[in-house]
Amino acid sequence: MSKRLFALLTASAVIVAAAGLSVEAQSKPKDKPTNAPTFVKLENAGKLNLSSAGNPFKPSNFKQSKKPYAGDRGIIGYDNREPMLSREYPWSAIGRIQGTTTDEKNYHCTGTLIAENLVLTNAHCVIDPKTHQLSREIAFLPNVINGQVADRQDIAFAERVIYGTDFTADTITNQTQDWAVVRLNKPIGRKYGYLGWRNLPVSTMINNPKKFSFVGYSGDYPNPSKRGYEFLSAGAGWTAGFQEGCSIVKEDRDILLHDCDTTGGSSGGPIIGWINNQPYIVALNNAEIKNVNTNEGIINLAVNLSFLDRLAGTN
Repeated sequence: MSKRLFALLTASAVIVAAAGLSVEAQSKPKDKPTNAPTFVKLENAGKLNLSSAGNPFKPSNFKQSKKPYAGDRGIIGYDNREPMLSREYPWSAIGRIQGTTTDEKNYHCTGTLIAENLVLTNAHCVIDPKTHQLSREIAFLPNVINGQVADRQDIAFAERVIYGTDFTADTITNQTQDWAVVRLNKPIGRKYGYLGWRNLPVSTMINNPKKFSFVGYSGDYPNPSKRGYEFLSAGAGWTAGFQEGCSIVKEDRDILLHDCDTTGGSSGGPIIGWINNQPYIVALNNAEIKNVNTNEGIINLAVNLSFLDRLAGTN
């Protein structure tokens, strides 16, 4: 670990908490479970039964699009994000994690279907890093656009959560193991599809700058009062932001550094690479480092995906 990055992790504000919410734009279905999800540590999880083996799946009735919006929307102002407005694949497989803590506080993150009933997100989206308390309820709302899913009966809930850290370890371990795989109570990936993943060599990612995309339900995006976004009336955090042309800029041991636009709520968002014209998650966004004095962003952090290969038994 370089001295500079270690100093940033310990002296700067590492933002990992998802944006809290007091209201919900869409009510949850009536079939929500009465029991809290079961939490399982990585060492006790065994192997996932993944017939996909990390490959993407597009339902036959879905169109595929590399752009999550229609036409050629221009970038408004200096923000490089565009709203994710498409219900086509693979955007259909990315959604909003809606959680409730043990003390009844609501929060949200981003998650992505990687199998018919599995969602990939961050550990800090299911476990409070400060209190180490497990979330009481975790819902996945697929392909939320302006506060709405295509069918509210497809809102699914966590039954089982496999996590990499409960944030009782050292700073570096907590950072590199900040991942969770959530098993849902419905196989909604059959309907919405799911992304593949590839644990690419870090050198390959670094040597392909501006080739990746990022999607996240950031708590500061979109701003309905901004010109061009007035129709997104559900407010910030209820339509995902999309950025293309971002990069993995460096790796410091197992910590990936990237330049995609992120803020609270985009935690757990996928960094996507298109390989042979198919979408794969290549890294998992989980934090941003800000200057504690100026609140300006310094660098963003991501988790590499070697743990998924281990869980799937492919290495």
